[in-house]
Amino acid sequence: MTGPKPRPEIFSVHSYVGGESKLPGHNRVVKLSSNEGAFGPPPAAIAALAETGLDIHRYPDGGMAALRDAIGRTYALDPAQIVCGNGSDDLLQLLIQAYGGAGTELIMSAHGFSIYEIAGKLAGCIVRKAPERNLTTDVDAILALITPATRMIFIANPNNPTGTMISNAEMRRLREQAPPDVLLVIDAAYAEYVDQPDYDGGISLVGAGNNTVMTRTFSKIYGLGGVRLGWAYAPPAIVDVLNRMRGPFNVSATAAAAGIAALGDQNWIANGRAHNSRARTMLAARLAATGLKIHPSAANFLLVDFLTPERAITADQFLRARGIIVRHVRSYGLPSCLRITIGTAEECDLIAETLKEFQDISQPALTDG
Repeated sequence: MTGPKPRPEIFSVHSYVGGESKLPGHNRVVKLSSNEGAFGPPPAAIAALAETGLDIHRYPDGGMAALRDAIGRTYALDPAQIVCGNGSDDLLQLLIQAYGGAGTELIMSAHGFSIYEIAGKLAGCIVRKAPERNLTTDVDAILALITPATRMIFIANPNNPTGTMISNAEMRRLREQAPPDVLLVIDAAYAEYVDQPDYDGGISLVGAGNNTVMTRTFSKIYGLGGVRLGWAYAPPAIVDVLNRMRGPFNVSATAAAAGIAALGDQNWIANGRAHNSRARTMLAARLAATGLKIHPSAANFLLVDFLTPERAITADQFLRARGIIVRHVRSYGLPSCLRITIGTAEECDLIAETLKEFQDISQPALTDG
């Protein structure tokens, strides 16, 4: 029997798999697998979610005017150049659909966020991955891959799952040396965690031309991963394209209300950033002291290298047996690594102690001569 045939590109990808939340046999699970904010959403956002309950029979404002105004005030941006989406993934996929397609090429870094590859292949693009240097985006390697068929370059900065980032100067060099008709998309999902004073997430490059887009999310430091809310800052012509393509009500009223309330509590965000910087530094030092290799991170997670895939699997199983979930990033081409989200101080202490125990048990005893 025959039936409807989907496009062959559909079978070229594996579905995205998010971080696990539950472990059989454990009532209390420490989830450090999805880079969620350590302290959840601000109290005002929780209250706003509850308050919207009486009006959920009403359609939301499709243009998200109030939310765009709130984002504009918070980040000193023109609301007319902001488009909101059902998570930043929504906007990333729309950009790929708009500017990609059969016969076009999308360039990303070797260990870049997997959604770029998934969405690119589904749109019919040829996805090309540029080698990295010390697990960091290599601008020269990206430039070397550009051909007349290249239409888009996607860079997460800081990058997930490595945590590394490139400077504003390097990003600017990439934009200047790439052809002007190639769209540069800067995925700044972890921007709020960066503590380098000259970092702007891509804002200046968007404002300087007509071929760069920055995307952001409420899923990380704002603690709103469950409501799905993201936004893009783009030149007017690209905003027009996104508004033509997005769903008429692609952001729910509850998500918008929570986002506006969360933006209004910047003290919560500042405290979350400060905690992340302290906890990330302390956890990295404690893990390194056990002999583990820790890659530098500018985000809210650490990439820990166990040197062999077998040791990474064993460590992952050791943690799971004690109710701790982290992310084995073999699907990103890093089979010897586990990605560990920076949680609360208690959670960081727990994983530091547990991995020290693992190292003490699993490493061969040292002997004299």
